Amino acid sequence: MGIKQFIGYALVVLASLVVSAQGSDFAFYKLSLIWPTSACYPLSNCKTPLPTFFTIHGLWPTFANDTAVPAYGPNNRCNANPVGPDAAVARLTPIQDRLNQRWPNLRAGGENSVFWKHEWQNHGICSDYPQDPLSYFNDTLNLATSTKFDPFKALGVQPSNTPYLLNTLLQNVYKNVGAYPQILCSQRSGGALYLREIRFCLTRTKKTPPSVVQSCPTRVAGGCKDPLTNNVHFPPAN
Repeated sequence: MGIKQFIGYALVVLASLVVSAQGSDFAFYKLSLIWPTSACYPLSNCKTPLPTFFTIHGLWPTFANDTAVPAYGPNNRCNANPVGPDAAVARLTPIQDRLNQRWPNLRAGGENSVFWKHEWQNHGICSDYPQDPLSYFNDTLNLATSTKFDPFKALGVQPSNTPYLLNTLLQNVYKNVGAYPQILCSQRSGGALYLREIRFCLTRTKKTPPSVVQSCPTRVAGGCKDPLTNNVHFPPAN
């Protein structure tokens, strides 16, 4: 091996080690919940009937600068010998009924287990649960269905055909939960904004499940840009 090849190889190895170290040094989790009526547009994209409650997108390890920990793979060996996606799903039998209800794959024709594998590969392996997928999914279910993170109570409003000022929603969550969330909006033709997801941020501690709520570093995402001017549709369930 020539000196240039050796240096190049060494840099690749070093970069991999840096990512691995970062992948285990995240600062907080995002608990992301989907409003199906906003996410399923057009309706033909999704299974029907749609759930009339917020469903789970995931529980995501996140760096302090509000970037997601990269998915587990060749460039991010965040944990040694984690449980793989297929094996992870095989361990979820005790909570499969709850997962099917609260953590469904909304896409028409999409299998729920495919969604769970994706979330484990992209987020679960690099969380604090690399060897325990059952606890990772069960803890997420418990957080998402707790009164503490009930989006309707947190937002302080009910779905309506009249849009809400985004800042009103953010302030309501701060008042009711004690921290600002991140609200992700989708934008439809004509520019109308729809509340697609609400994300609660929880500080990473030495214990699981995470329970210490913090304000999300970035309060808006997707089509939403300015809380003081953006009016957001939060449509009633179909």
